[in-house]
Amino acid sequence: MNFAFSEEQDQLRDAVRKFLEAKSPETEVRRLMETTEGYDPAVWSQMANELGLQSLHIPEAYGGQGFSWVELGIVLEEQGRALLCAPYFSTVVLAANAILNAGTEDQKAALLPGIASGETIATLAFTEPNGKWDASGITLEATPSGDGATLSGTKMFVLDGHIANLVVVAARAAGTSGTDGISFYTVDGDAAGLTRTALATMDQTRKQAKLEFNGVQGQLLGTAGAGWDALSKTLDQASVGLCNEMVGGSQYVLDESVQYAKDRVQFGRPIGSFQAIKHKCADMLLETESAKSAAYYAAWAAAEDNDELPVVASLAKAYCSDAYFHSAAENIQIHGGIGFTWEHDAHLYFKRAKSSEILFGDATYHRELLAQRIGI
Repeated sequence: MNFAFSEEQDQLRDAVRKFLEAKSPETEVRRLMETTEGYDPAVWSQMANELGLQSLHIPEAYGGQGFSWVELGIVLEEQGRALLCAPYFSTVVLAANAILNAGTEDQKAALLPGIASGETIATLAFTEPNGKWDASGITLEATPSGDGATLSGTKMFVLDGHIANLVVVAARAAGTSGTDGISFYTVDGDAAGLTRTALATMDQTRKQAKLEFNGVQGQLLGTAGAGWDALSKTLDQASVGLCNEMVGGSQYVLDESVQYAKDRVQFGRPIGSFQAIKHKCADMLLETESAKSAAYYAAWAAAEDNDELPVVASLAKAYCSDAYFHSAAENIQIHGGIGFTWEHDAHLYFKRAKSSEILFGDATYHRELLAQRIGI
C-alpha cells in the first residue's frame, strides 16, 4: 500500500475543507445543535450537487462515483474536524453500506441512486434498549408477511432516525438466537405503525432517535437469515469511518491547543514554554499521529476489502477512541478556565469525542473483540 495521499486526494481534502469552513463554522454548528432536525437541507443539497459527497464511494452502476474508502475516509476526517451537523454518517456510512453488503442487485439499483443524489436520507437501526453491540442485542422480532415481515420491537440510539426517509432495520426471526435468524429489512420513514422520537443527547451535534415498531411492514433486504454477516461487516466499516472522523477532531483540538499555548502569556512567557504544557502537547501529537496511522490503514483495508478488516477495524476503534478523548480533554486543560465555558468550542469536541468513543462499542469492547478475532 502507499502511505502517502495522491495529488487528487489532497485536492479532495482541500475542496471539502474549504466547503466546510464556509458552511460549518462554529456559529452554524451551534445553531443546528438547537434544532430538532440537526442539519441544513440547503447545505445537504450542496454537498450532493456541488461536491458529490453522498455519491463518493457508491459504485457507478448505482449512480455513484465509484471512489474507495480511502477517499471516503478523507471526507469523514474533514467532517470530524468541522463537527459537521448533517445525516452524512447515518446515510452514507451506515445505510448505504448495509445495502451494498446485504442487498440484491435489483435492490441496490433501486435504493442507492437516491442516496447518491442526496434525495434520500437513510439510516441503520440495529441497537436496542439493552445497549449491546453484538448479535445477542438484536431482539426486535420479524414475523414473515408477504415479501417481507411484520416488525415489532424497539430500536434505540438510531442516528438521524427521526428524519430518515429510509430505515434499514436488523431484526430476528422468532425462536432464533445468536447470529442465526437475523435479517435486514427496509422500512419507509413514514410507515404505518412506526413511531419516531428524537432523543436528548449529550453530543448535540449527532442526533439520535428512538424507533418503536408496532406491526410495521418491512421489505426483506437480501437473503432471509443471512443478515449477521452483512451487519458485522457494516459495523466494521462504520468503525473505520468513525476512526477517520475522530482523527479529524483530534487534529483540530491539537492545533487549537498548540496555537493557544503560543498566544497565552503567563508570568511574562507564553504558556507553551512551560514543561507541563509542552508534555501535554507532545503527548497529544504522538497519540494523534498514531491514530492517523491506524485509521488510514483501516481505510485502506476497507477499500481493498482485505481479510484484515475485522482485526484492524477493532484495533483502530480502540486506539482512536482513547486518543481523541484524551486530546479533547487535554485541550480543555490547556485552555484553563476559558476551556470550561459554554462559549468556547472545546466542550463541543469533548462531547463529540465521548459519543464517538461509545458508538459501536468503546475501547474496552473492541480490545476484547480484537482478542477474539486474533484467537487470544
